[in-house]
Amino acid sequence: MSTVKQHLRISALLEGISFIVLLVIAMPLKYYADMPQMVTYVGGAHGFLFIWYVIAVMVGREAYKFTLWQTAIALLGSLVPLGTFYADNKIFKKIEPKREAD
Repeated sequence: MSTVKQHLRISALLEGISFIVLLVIAMPLKYYADMPQMVTYVGGAHGFLFIWYVIAVMVGREAYKFTLWQTAIALLGSLVPLGTFYADNKIFKKIEPKREAD
């Protein structure tokens, strides 16, 4: 597996998980258990992973010549819960490894 493809798939997985944890665990703890520090920690991690994912998509776009539609779907996937999992399944998983010149 190529390094760019690894970054795309791993960043999609981690960003998606962090978004779900933020929405399903940290936000309810903030509002129902009066534990706002959970949003601070999980939100910070999610922010870092979000930036990593966006950079990975842009690098992947250049490396694998994504269409405008593929790039848009991948980037919009970061704004929707489970969207990065969809982008991984429909775009990143299907990337063919680059062949090196002989």
